[in-house]
Amino acid sequence: MHGKKGKGTIRVLWPLILLMVPAFSTPGSDTPAAPNAGITATEASPTPTDQHPSGNENAITLFLCGDVMIGRRIDQILLYPSDPRIYESFVKDARDYVQITEQANGPIPRPVGFSYIWGDALQELDRVQPDLRIINLETSITRSDDFWPGKGINYRMHPDNVPCLQAAEIDACSLANNHTLDWGYTGLLETMETLARVNIRFTGVGNTREEARTTPAVFEIEGKGRVIVSALCTTSSGVPSGWAAQVNAPGVNLIRDFSDDTVRGLAEQFARKKRAGDILVVSIHWGGNWGYEISKAHRSFAHKLIDQAGVDVVHGHSSHHPRPIEVYNDKLILYGCGDFINDYEGIGGYEEYRDDLALMYFPRIDPAAGQLIDLRMTPLQIKRMRLQRASRRDARWLQDTLNRYSTKLGTHLELEEDNRLYLN
Repeated sequence: MHGKKGKGTIRVLWPLILLMVPAFSTPGSDTPAAPNAGITATEASPTPTDQHPSGNENAITLFLCGDVMIGRRIDQILLYPSDPRIYESFVKDARDYVQITEQANGPIPRPVGFSYIWGDALQELDRVQPDLRIINLETSITRSDDFWPGKGINYRMHPDNVPCLQAAEIDACSLANNHTLDWGYTGLLETMETLARVNIRFTGVGNTREEARTTPAVFEIEGKGRVIVSALCTTSSGVPSGWAAQVNAPGVNLIRDFSDDTVRGLAEQFARKKRAGDILVVSIHWGGNWGYEISKAHRSFAHKLIDQAGVDVVHGHSSHHPRPIEVYNDKLILYGCGDFINDYEGIGGYEEYRDDLALMYFPRIDPAAGQLIDLRMTPLQIKRMRLQRASRRDARWLQDTLNRYSTKLGTHLELEEDNRLYLN
């Protein structure tokens, strides 16, 4: 695992995860591209500058975001596109989605380098230098043609395009979501193997129910402490109930309800891993795609995770747009981070939610107590399948929209002069 510049160096604590993946899931003989293949000098990230907030030098800074969808049209513009055939009701060729994007916002040079899709996000990552970078990966990384019938939308990226994740130095992926098995169990196993091969940790899936539930990603930030990332999902986010990992079959870490029994079970699992001074992040794929109101069930469950299961950060996702934020007992709850890299550019409908706008979340956490010190967010816009800094007008729109609902939860966001959002 790469070390981060400026902050602490990460030492990854993980078993030989390749042993989890059966031999039959090894990829073909294609030679993967080098991590930075196709990245031109103009695409390279700028030299980082130290602009960290002062105070609490032992704080751990995370980068969190919502759904990262790098299949379908995005896979098609990268260096090693998959077979473009898809199995949707109206669109049968993934390249048609590229044309939709270009009709909306202009031509895209093809192929693009692996850093292209991250755009201005790379500059932000270099500026902030987070200790850990965590995403929800909503794409199967596979050559499998075994699409899940009746699913409707099946996201797939060719394994040789995995350097696009390395370009952003991603540390951990939640795979407990509604696209992980889009290309069957073969696709899931190849996704796990591909990520392991490039030292990107994953959580929320496993070869068995026990592995899916009890194998978090654990990182030690040198000189600061450990971060534990555990992932789970619910059927309310579109995860088929049949995707749940079984006693002797692979799948996702699916919880059936938000009951006290479920909370107790999670608390027991987390207690076996967490020790004093650890920061526990629970990444949860839940709820629908649209809407800002937070259900009583979700809010109660998030509070119980903090009060009874030792969770320090609730990293929620599934919604296609950012949802309200709460700080509960000094712990951060992101009810829905919104899409970060999505596959919808040029598709009409739900424009009022502005799913072209994305947020980078940079919480600083006190490892001594797991408490939130502050939260900074960088607004971005998706255009031509690339992230770019949002205008002040769009940043103000995000601030106003989130405050309209977050103030009900006791939080208020400020818009800074540099168009970044701030929660103290």
